[in-house]
Amino acid sequence: MTQITEQLARLQWRVNSAARSADRDPDSIRILAVSKKQPIAALREAWTAGLRHFGENYLQEALDKIPALDRDAVWHFIGPIQSNKTRPIAAHFDWVHTVTSRRIAGRLSAQRPAERDDLQVCIQLRPEAATERNGVAEDDVPALATEIAEAPKLRLRGLMIVPLPGGGPVNARREFARTRRVFEKLRRAGFAVDTLSMGMSGDLEAAIMEGSTCIRIGTDLFGTRDHG
Repeated sequence: MTQITEQLARLQWRVNSAARSADRDPDSIRILAVSKKQPIAALREAWTAGLRHFGENYLQEALDKIPALDRDAVWHFIGPIQSNKTRPIAAHFDWVHTVTSRRIAGRLSAQRPAERDDLQVCIQLRPEAATERNGVAEDDVPALATEIAEAPKLRLRGLMIVPLPGGGPVNARREFARTRRVFEKLRRAGFAVDTLSMGMSGDLEAAIMEGSTCIRIGTDLFGTRDHG
């Protein structure tokens, strides 16, 4: 048994336990392996252990990895999006969790290759107390959701949130609950959303309690990243 297999077993136990506490089906919660700064060998171990969804923050690093893994891997872009990077993101990824503007959504739509399935998109919600952090203000979410839902080659799936660092578990759960409320407003407005991308290694239990369907896990799966 590899280290990643052992880590995944521990992680799955945490997910199952949190899901039971929330009276939820553990199978409704996807583990997204955040593989930034990890070598290809680690991704292959994760694949062998049963993971199929991989999240990358850095475009060039991801472009080097994508051809090296099985073609059935599902690639999620989870980093900030610069306008000059939308074309390769649209061409090579299956999901984007971090759409924050009509401009970015429009470029992804226009640049998605015709032969590829629709790009699965989440809107990144800005933390409530933040004014300069990446993300969309709560009041601006419906208009952006409409733009994405009507755009060719995009499919709106839901919302993503990254709580402010250092806020502790209470603040994280407050942000997760707020994100769920915004998500539910979208559903009541008729948007066919089904994804709440929220929760990481340190706060996945709180995220699951508030309805997360996709937890983004790096360190607790792969171990400490190489920052060199």
